[in-house]
Amino acid sequence: MSEAADGTMKVHEAIARCLRDNGVETIFGLMGDGNMFMCDSFIRDCGGEFIAAAHEVGAALMALGYSTVDLGKKLGVASVTHGPGMVNTVTALLQGVKASTPMLLICGDVKAEDRLSLQKAPQRELAMVVGAGFEQIRSPRTAVADTAMAMRRAILERRPVVLNAPVDFDWVDIEYKPVRVHIPEGRAVVQASDDLDNAVGMIAAAKRPVIVAGRGACSPDARASILRLAKRIEAPMAVTLKAKDLFRGEDYDLGICGVESTDPAVETILASDCLIFFGASITKATSSLGAFVKGRRIIQINQEPEEIGKNVLPDVGVVGDPGGVADLIVHWLDEAEIPPSGGYTDELKHKLETYRFETGPDADYDNGTVDYRHALVRLEEILPQGRVLATDGGRITRRIWPVIRVDGPGSFVPALDFGSIGLGVSHAIGAAAAMRGRPVVATVGDGAFMNGGLTEFNTAVRAKLDLIVVVANDSAYGAEHIKFERKQRDPAPSLFDWPEFADVAISLGGQGVTVRCDADWAKAADAIKNRKAPLLIDVKLDPSRISEDE
Repeated sequence: MSEAADGTMKVHEAIARCLRDNGVETIFGLMGDGNMFMCDSFIRDCGGEFIAAAHEVGAALMALGYSTVDLGKKLGVASVTHGPGMVNTVTALLQGVKASTPMLLICGDVKAEDRLSLQKAPQRELAMVVGAGFEQIRSPRTAVADTAMAMRRAILERRPVVLNAPVDFDWVDIEYKPVRVHIPEGRAVVQASDDLDNAVGMIAAAKRPVIVAGRGACSPDARASILRLAKRIEAPMAVTLKAKDLFRGEDYDLGICGVESTDPAVETILASDCLIFFGASITKATSSLGAFVKGRRIIQINQEPEEIGKNVLPDVGVVGDPGGVADLIVHWLDEAEIPPSGGYTDELKHKLETYRFETGPDADYDNGTVDYRHALVRLEEILPQGRVLATDGGRITRRIWPVIRVDGPGSFVPALDFGSIGLGVSHAIGAAAAMRGRPVVATVGDGAFMNGGLTEFNTAVRAKLDLIVVVANDSAYGAEHIKFERKQRDPAPSLFDWPEFADVAISLGGQGVTVRCDADWAKAADAIKNRKAPLLIDVKLDPSRISEDE
């Protein structure tokens, strides 16, 4: 780093140093006039990793995936140039806002005096209109403090924050003084309250309680405390989608609570008289469009007061650390000598242990396609253990969530909060960069792959990431296809004659294999076992033979 004898350095160097001093190891981005020197300094002077994306939205989505995996232990950082570069990230910013995912986006800004610059854009307004935070580097002297503040805000506010860095400041000399970002521990003290008393009383009276844990209750301590409560009251356990597989391996694990629930989970939840939600906002999907919460006592426990009653009004809402509240409930139940509910039965245990996902009547069809449900079961068998799973949007996604398992919510990266397709592969690339040494699987539809995955597949190749992309390829926009058919309309406008994706993957520097019949799964398994570069598995499907609930 070109630090002068008097301790000064250029502003772009100071921003890079501040990021590295605060633990940033990787930046995703595209270089342009507005950010190239900062990115170069991060690589050359700070020893950081820069992963060059093919498109700015891909870079920002990668940073979101980096922030999401491993329960958000690392802050994802992306950098783009001014004007078009920043504007191209808007979809990612909105996805991050809706997903409550921290992310720092550093973008250049044109010279203030250049009023007629072709690349001038209302960057502050664009960031704020989608709900992202915005920090302006106010002057060269405040550049380091402003950078640290943007990082701090992103983490505490749990959303993307845009740091606006005018190119005017890049080559100005300043004295570098480190500013450390300190985030206080968020574990709240659980206070005695009428709400807590009412929750204890309601749980004591419940005959068939079920516990549901959400993303806000995924820490190891919270998991252990909630598990103790579940065993104390003999309540089967379920999770929201974003807490996927939190209780995997435990007896009486119902899996996902919501529209993706398995048959035994649906039966158990509908038979319950009390649902106890920890760290969950009880979305429409979690409540199965309201069916699961209707006619049942609802207890909602969350550390953030604003989450209580945001989507469903509970009978009792308790504000506090989920693990701490669970421990207190166990304490008071023991004090009152309340017996267990009796919800742990041999019959339920047998149902959960013997449940198998329904597959089609045939493993493959005579038109060069395979049954989708059967394909997912086969993928669950052959995909590598210890994997991270990233999923895109689209109608093919819902069936994936309960079938393909992971080690816990820290290994799950959904890209669905904006209801968009095409975000999953970039999320997976970010996750793979954060979790080097572990395989990352991205599941996408063919439309989603062409929408965004194709653009960034070569990024994974260049970054030498362990990535497996599974394309559920029905040669259609599936949701539109089924809607045309429901209205007895010709679905032709929703159909596509795509190239052979396996060949495309190979041409982009990766590996590829195609599954057209049951015999091809052996080839896919062999390709997974012997992969030496990002691998694409093209699973051919018939759009008319994917059930409507997919």
